[in-house]
Amino acid sequence: MKTISWILSVLLLLAPVTQTLAVGQNTVRQATTIERMKNRVAKLGVGSKARATITLNDGAKVKGYVYSAGDEDFVIRDRKTDAPTTIRYADVKKIDDNRGHSLARNILIAVGIGTAATLTQFTLQFFAMSGDLSVCPVFEGSAQALRY
Repeated sequence: MKTISWILSVLLLLAPVTQTLAVGQNTVRQATTIERMKNRVAKLGVGSKARATITLNDGAKVKGYVYSAGDEDFVIRDRKTDAPTTIRYADVKKIDDNRGHSLARNILIAVGIGTAATLTQFTLQFFAMSGDLSVCPVFEGSAQALRY
């Protein structure tokens, strides 16, 4: 009986200590996230070329360009309306930079290049197999060398 009461009293005394340690770890994790978001905004830069899509902790998305950046927050302006929105780094869940092409556009470009290369190959093979390479402007002057 004494050992059970002793174990319970020790557990009751250690409970606040473990909660304090857990809160301290959460604060460190949050500070690391804030620093990471500051670095991402600094990497984007400031100005109309610093386009980004910001996802907030509540799920809302803000699109625009970074107008200014401070220690605690940054200002993003909408591209169309030029309305400023001040966002705290602690409220940011994710930052996507909008540089270059989107994935869908990259896929379409790759498909277009592949289609053009395939059509060019078929056209060249058709002219090579027909035996009349003088019709194709690519083979002009080198018809004898390419005939097999």
